[in-house]
Amino acid sequence: MAWAQPQSYSPESYSKDSRKRRRSQALASDGLPLPIRYTNVIFFVTFLLATWHLLIRWKEKDLTNTPFILFNWKDVLALVTELGSFVYLIGFFGIYYVEHAIGRSTSEDLDEGIAAGHQEPVLLHKVARSPPQLDGRTLVDQEDERIARAVAVGELPSHTLETELGDCQRAVVVRKRSAELRTGRSLSGLPLDGMDYSTVIGACCEMVIGHIQIPVGVAGPLLLDGVEYTIPMATTEGCLVASTNRGCKAIHQSGGARSVLLGDGMTRAPVVRFQSAQRAAALKFFLEDSEHFMTVAEEFNRTSRFARLQDIKCTVAGRNLYMRFCCTTGDAMGMNMVSKGVNNVLDYLVKAFPDMEIISISGNYCSDKKPTAINWIEGRGKSVVCEATISGAVVSKVLKTTIPALVELNMLKNLTGSAMAGAIGGFNAHASNIVTALFIATGQDPAQNVESSQCITLMEAANGGRDLHVSVTMPSLEVGTVGGGTHLAAQSAALNLLGVKGANLDRPGANAQQLARIVAGAVLAGELSLMSALAAGQLVRSHMQFNRSNSQLAMMGATKAVDTGAKDAITEPTGECLKQK
Repeated sequence: MAWAQPQSYSPESYSKDSRKRRRSQALASDGLPLPIRYTNVIFFVTFLLATWHLLIRWKEKDLTNTPFILFNWKDVLALVTELGSFVYLIGFFGIYYVEHAIGRSTSEDLDEGIAAGHQEPVLLHKVARSPPQLDGRTLVDQEDERIARAVAVGELPSHTLETELGDCQRAVVVRKRSAELRTGRSLSGLPLDGMDYSTVIGACCEMVIGHIQIPVGVAGPLLLDGVEYTIPMATTEGCLVASTNRGCKAIHQSGGARSVLLGDGMTRAPVVRFQSAQRAAALKFFLEDSEHFMTVAEEFNRTSRFARLQDIKCTVAGRNLYMRFCCTTGDAMGMNMVSKGVNNVLDYLVKAFPDMEIISISGNYCSDKKPTAINWIEGRGKSVVCEATISGAVVSKVLKTTIPALVELNMLKNLTGSAMAGAIGGFNAHASNIVTALFIATGQDPAQNVESSQCITLMEAANGGRDLHVSVTMPSLEVGTVGGGTHLAAQSAALNLLGVKGANLDRPGANAQQLARIVAGAVLAGELSLMSALAAGQLVRSHMQFNRSNSQLAMMGATKAVDTGAKDAITEPTGECLKQK
C-alpha cells in the first residue's frame, strides 16, 4: 500500500464539499420523533383542517347572530390545534433557517484556509499498488545516494520524493544530491539545515533543494504615528540599511512621521467574451446597476468571512469584457481570496448570461506584478501616504545638505526626470529597494514589489523655508500578515518584531494595514537619505566603501572613515554605516 498524491481543489469542488460537510453535520431537526418530511405533512394538514372548521363555525355564527365569543369543545380543540400547528410550522422554518445559516458559516470557516492562501488539507487516500522499489528494496529502506542516482537518470520522478520517502528533510537531501549528479556541479554552498521543510512543501515552494541565506539588518527606530518601529530589511546591497537608518534618525529627531490609509482593496479582473460588443456592454451595464451589484456582492461574499466586495470596474474591448473586482481581504494579501469570490460570481453570471464565454479568471486588468496605470490611478492593495516635516537643523546636521538643494533635486530627478523616462508610478529615488528588502524579510511576495513600489516622492520648503516637508504616496502596497511565506519561522519573527504577526482577531485587517503604513514610513526614510546623499555628492563614495566586492575593504581599520563629505554620515563596516550621535 502506498500513499497517493493529494488532489488539488477546483472552484467547482468547493461548493460540492461544502454541501457534503453540511449533510454530515448534526441538525436541530434530527430530534423530531418522525422524519421531518412526515412531521411537516401531519402538522400542515392539521393546520388546514382546524382552520377550515373555524371558518365554517364563524360563518354559521354570523348567519345565526350567535356571539363569536361562545365556543363549544370542538371549537376550543380546533383553536388549540390551529395555534399548535402554526407554532410548529413557524418553528420549523426557524429551525431550517438557523441550521442552514450555521451550516454556511461552518463551511465558510473551513474554506477560509483556502481563501487566505492555504490549501485545504486533503486526506491522502491509499491505493492498492506496490511501493516503488530500487534493487529489490523500498525507497524508505534504500540508501540516499542510490535514490539520488535514480532521480538523476529519470528512473524515479523527483516530485514524488516527499510522498514516497515520508520525510521532507530527507527528500530535500536526495533531490539536492540528484541535481549535483545530473549537472556535475557542486551545491555545497547551498544550505540544507536550519529550515523546517514540512512548512514549505505545498505552501511556498516545490522541488526544494535547500534555502538561500540573505542577510537581515535593522533600521530605526522609525517614529511613525507616535510609535517606534525597528525595521527588518533583507538585502545584499551594501549601504541600503545604513541609508534607511539615517533617514529614520532624521525623521525621529524632527518629531516623527505621520501616515494615512486612503484605501484597502485587492483586485482580480477576469476576461469574458460574447458574440458581439452589444452583449459585452449588456453585462457591463448589468454589473453597474446598483440592484444587480448587491446580488453579485452576495454571491461573492459568501465565499469567505473576510472577503467583502467593494466595487466592480468594467471596460469593453471589442466583444471582450474585463471586470475588475475589488474587495477587502482581512489580514491576508488576498489574491487567492478574491479569486475564489470571482469564481463564484462567474458561475452565477453564466446562468444569467448563457452566451458568456469565460476566457480567464485573470485578464491583466487587475493588474498583478506589472507596472500599470490602473494600479497607479485606482490603487491595489493598500493605498498609503506617509509624510514628515524635517527641521532645517536636522537637514544640515544629519543629512548634510540644504533644503533648497533637496527641493531642486527632487523636482529635476524624481518628477521631471521620471516624466522624461515615461515612468508609470516611478516618481521616486529608490522606493523599490526598501519595499523589496521589507517584503523578503516579512514573507511577502517579492514579485509584487513591481506595483507595490509605485511611489511619488514630493519635497517642498515649509514654514517660510526653515523646514522641509517630504511625503511618499504609494497607491498599491500589496501586503499581508497571514498566508504566503508569512508563516515561515524567520519571516514570522520579522513580523513579530514589527508587532503585526498573524491575524488581528479584534479588528480583522488591521495588522496588514499597519504593515503597509510601516513600509511607507521606511520608504520615506530611504528616500530622504538617498536624496540627501545625492545632493551632497556622497553616493559614490559610500558605495565604493561599502558595496564593492573587494576583500581589502574587510581588512580596513575600525576607526578609519571615508572622505570628509561623508565622514559624519558613514563609518567603517565594523560599526554602523550611519554614525549615531
